[in-house]
Amino acid sequence: MKKYKIPVNEPSLIGNEKKYLLRCLKDGYISSSGAFVKEFEKKFAKRLKKKYAISVSSGTAALQLAFESLNIKKKEEVILPSFTIISCILPIVRAGAVPVLIDSDPITWNMDVNKIEKKITRKTRVIIAPHIYGMPVDMDPLMKIAKKYKLKVIEDTAEALGLKYKNKECGSFGDVSTFSFYANKHITTGEGGMIVTNDKQIAEKCKSLRNICFNDKRRFLHYDLGWNYRFTNLQSSIGLAQLEKLNRFVIKKRKIGQIYNKGLSNIEAFNIPLDKTKYAKNIYWVYGLVLKKNSPISLKVLMKKLKKYGIETRNFFWPLHQQPILRKMGFFRNIKLPVAEYLSKNGLYLPTGLAITSLQQKFVIDKIKKIFFK
Repeated sequence: MKKYKIPVNEPSLIGNEKKYLLRCLKDGYISSSGAFVKEFEKKFAKRLKKKYAISVSSGTAALQLAFESLNIKKKEEVILPSFTIISCILPIVRAGAVPVLIDSDPITWNMDVNKIEKKITRKTRVIIAPHIYGMPVDMDPLMKIAKKYKLKVIEDTAEALGLKYKNKECGSFGDVSTFSFYANKHITTGEGGMIVTNDKQIAEKCKSLRNICFNDKRRFLHYDLGWNYRFTNLQSSIGLAQLEKLNRFVIKKRKIGQIYNKGLSNIEAFNIPLDKTKYAKNIYWVYGLVLKKNSPISLKVLMKKLKKYGIETRNFFWPLHQQPILRKMGFFRNIKLPVAEYLSKNGLYLPTGLAITSLQQKFVIDKIKKIFFK
């Protein structure tokens, strides 16, 4: 029995998922060896127009291995936004590198690229660029800065598979780019992730690290420390079926966004997502609302009222510079990033899963109007 009438996410699994999964079970290849793994990686790389795609167990694992493949040393600096999931900072902290945080653009909710250059020092080595909530980072100026200072770029495309920046696929810009296949992503395998790159050395490093650094000459003889981040044939069979429907999923996501836009645009208490910029059109991975300072009700009250109607919501990311564990470790004691702080305290997102119906969206819209116009 579902806890909510309308969950924040419900995936669409109505293509070849069952067919491919049954074939996988029939063949008996269910672990990380099997034809579906190679086929999924090959077709994923082709979609992104990259030479190499390396499947892994999660988007977080993808970030970890992408970071390790760049051989960042202790005390070297990595630039990233504060308003993002904690996964982005984990490999930095674990490597003993130094995270340098950037505030967000209040309109797109992505890292403000205009603030990057002044944060660069002689120790800066990498920029991590996560695309947030359906709109991309402004990549042209970011890549220009990276080229100028000879910095590597990790493009975190966990929330943006199928999104385009100036007609080029997001995830194709970074020296190494990462993806997530968690249940709420544009394509899902339950859990899972992918790394893509054109750099053979990076690709080989990631392949080794995901497989606890086994070597071809003598198994169980290790020359490096790796992880067990392998991706299974079972997951790949589902991923392949999902990838076949990605273009349709993008159309559906944008339709979901437009329905919410039409129904909620006349409510003055909050800001709705930006529909498009000169460089991209929102893919609406999630549909976020950000309460204005003059909102008659708080975020907590709004979420509580929606919950009573059976509508599940989610808070926005909590900024990295205010994460309790990171502060406990001595990071970010005297940092203020006002945009990230405001978004985290006043933002939520509504149900936007690919299985949502227009009638369910109408129900959500009607209840929100009832809350604000009672």
